[in-house]
Parts: sequence; structure tokens; C-alpha cells
Amino acid sequence: MTETAKETERSPAPEPAANDIYAEDGSLRQDFLTLVGAAIADRDILFLRQKVARLHESELGDLLEALLPDQRLALVHLLGDDFDLTALTEVDEAIRLEIVDQLPNARIAAAIGDLDSDDAVYILEDLDHEDREDILAQLPFTERVRLRRALDYPESSAGRRMQTEFVAVPPFWTVGQTIDYMREDEDLPERFTQIFVIDPTFKLLGSVDLDRILRTKRQVRIEDIMHETTHSIAASMDQEEAAQIFEQYDLLSAAVVDENGRLVGVLTIDDVVDVITEEADEDIRRLAGVGDEELSDSALSTVRSRVPWLLINLGTAFFSASIIGLFDESIEKMIALAVLMPIVASMGGNAATQTMTVTVRALATKDLDIYNASRIIRREAGVGLMNGSVFAVLLGAVAALWFQSLQLGGVIGAAMIVNMMAAALGGILVPLLLDKLRADPAIASSVFVTMITDCVGFFAFLGLATWWFGIS
Repeated sequence: MTETAKETERSPAPEPAANDIYAEDGSLRQDFLTLVGAAIADRDILFLRQKVARLHESELGDLLEALLPDQRLALVHLLGDDFDLTALTEVDEAIRLEIVDQLPNARIAAAIGDLDSDDAVYILEDLDHEDREDILAQLPFTERVRLRRALDYPESSAGRRMQTEFVAVPPFWTVGQTIDYMREDEDLPERFTQIFVIDPTFKLLGSVDLDRILRTKRQVRIEDIMHETTHSIAASMDQEEAAQIFEQYDLLSAAVVDENGRLVGVLTIDDVVDVITEEADEDIRRLAGVGDEELSDSALSTVRSRVPWLLINLGTAFFSASIIGLFDESIEKMIALAVLMPIVASMGGNAATQTMTVTVRALATKDLDIYNASRIIRREAGVGLMNGSVFAVLLGAVAALWFQSLQLGGVIGAAMIVNMMAAALGGILVPLLLDKLRADPAIASSVFVTMITDCVGFFAFLGLATWWFGIS
């Protein structure tokens, strides 16, 4: 039987509906994955077109990430032109490049033409320069110019995220002319919530919401109902700053302008949601020192991204160990010190991580600044003192009972208070200092804060014990 015959004669097996492909925990249902895997193995193109090609781009992205590398490449080839390239914006970079590398540039160019410009830029920006130029050369002139302009803006800027398709009209048009224009022009974006008002040089004058257009009589001029755009976004602005503007003013979309105030694009809420998610994920990864690592990365590339950070931590660990070395005679004479000192350092490290995480996130969202920094520092110092006192009593009592020494309990309690205070202050002051020096506190804070709590914890406990018990 020929492959064509198989397409027409084979009836697909029962399968979950497209809107019912997820299990209760949010993962893809195993029976659906099994059916898709079997269809790929059998080259059942009819099944794939009916049940996979019709999935939403985010669902198709989840499916691509769940499949094995050979399966996902086979799926893309079997679907052919029915494969929605927008799904590549929903997967890890490694998977996206893996798939794109297997597609001819002509096919990518044809698919790019059907995408929104922001999605097209998202795919093009990761390609090799030669491949990107070859694909752009195959696009119509106007579309090519729009994409090149977006790609010229810095990575992670609003210009890279913006959609270059928008609706703009002159201020002297009437509402009726505007409505007719939107009905008749086939090159307008599929979805939009605002109409922008521009002068002959494309300088942004204002905007009108669609609901205002619908409620206004046809003969009214646009300039009479437009409002000045007070929250326009510079194309060179960092995408995280742009997202904060959306959050602060509850925007659905915002005009993107160049350095001369000319309208070059529009940033929409769906892109901003992606930015907020990406930035939050990035901060979490940087706090752990894993950089831009993706789940789909190979073991070798993962090792490469983690080793430098681990080497830095190794260096700070040697520094902390040198503090212990200053008290080696005390530890030899009083073994209980070796047993208890990791507890002091560990508690300080955990407390510092709590403060540091809150501080780094507050800096990223601009909630912590020069105006409230002193108040927050005092609050964290108070928290450190209170936490230190509580755990000093608990740990001191345990140590006293464990080693039958009330004095040892008092020493470790005092050390706990000192280190918890150091943890609280280090957890907020280190990120603030790094931010002041224009270094990313999410990247560098943890290694310095950990070093501070280890060194202060070891020195405070061992130093107090050596002094109190007269060990020499």
C-alpha cells in the first residue's frame, strides 16, 4: 500500500480532544503522547494533521518538548506546511535551533511571512548571520525592512519585542474614515486594541482605544477624541523596564517609538507576560549560578555553564576554610566545636538566602530604591536580631543538654545571634552595593553572601569559644 493510500484509508484511533491533552498535574497525557509517537512511527500523516497540526501554538510547543529529538524532527517533516512555526516561540532555545537547523531556508522564509513580526524576530534572532540574511532576502521588501529594523535593536530591548504591524491614522481623519480603513485594508494586524495617531513624519501624537471609536459618531474627527500617549516606550528601553510600565499603568498595549519620537511598533500584553516570566526565571537561575541553562541542553553544555560558578564558590570555600584553620588547636582540644560550628554557618546561610532573594527581586521590580533602602535595612537588621535570639535559645539549650555544658550553650547562642545579624545585613547590603556598582545582583550576590555568613559564623563561634574557655 502506498503512503498516499495509507493517508486516505487508515482511520485514526480514538484519541483525546485537542483541548483535553493535559493531565490534572498540567503535563501532557501519556496516552496522547503514545498515540502521537505511534502516528509518527507509522507516518500517519492524516492523524497528525487532524490531531496535532490543529493544536494551539503553546500546546504544540509542549508536545515538541515532550517528544524525543528524532520524533520531533520527524513530526515537523511529516506535517510539512501544516506545521505552525509559531510553536517554536514556545520551546527552549536548544529545541528551536535543533528544528530550524533541519529546515531549508526557503521553507522558513515562507512560514515567516505568515507570522506576526515579533514572533518572526524571535525565531530569526537565534539563527546564524548567513542563514538569517538568506531568509530575509527571500521576503517582500516591506516585510524585510520591518524585520531588519527590529533586529537592529539590542537583544532584550523593547524594539526586539515589539510588533511592527499596527494601525496608525492622521489626526484629521474622521471616525467613519478610520472604520472604513480598518474594514477594507487587508494588511492590518489581526488583533489590536488601539489606533495610533501620527503626523506626516510618523511622529506619535496620541492614540484612541477601539471602544472609544465604536461609541463615537462617524463624522467626529480623530484628533477630537484621541488622548496623548503618556506611556510610550522607547525602542531601546530594556524589556524588563517596559514590562514594569505595563504593570504600573495596567496597559494592554503601548506605542514603541524611536529616538526621534516616531512610531515604529507596538508592544502588547502577551509579549509582556512572556517578558515577566522570562525575567523571573532568569533571576532564579542566576541566583543559583546556572546562567541561561535550558532543560533541553546537553550534559556537556550544562557542565560548561555551571563549572565557572562552582570554581568561584570553591575559591570562597577555601577562604572560609582558612578561618577554621586559625582555630585548629581549639578544635583539637574541644571536639564539640567541630560538631556544632556547621550549624551556626548553615543557619546563617539560610537566613541570608531569604533576605537576599527578597532584596534581589525587589531591586528587579524597582520596589527597593534609595528612598526606602534605609528603612528596609533597619527592618532586616531587626528581623536578624529577633531570629538570632529565638534560635540562640533553641540551639543553646540543645547544645547544653547534648554536651552537658551550659557555657558551651551560651557560646553557640551568642555566635548564632552574631551570625544571624550578619546574614540579615549581608543579604540586603551586598545586593544593594552590587546594584550601585551596576553589577547584576542576581548573578554575584549569593557567592559573596554565603562567604560572609560562613566566615562570620565560623569566626564568631570558634573565636568566642577560644576566648571563653581559654583554649590556646
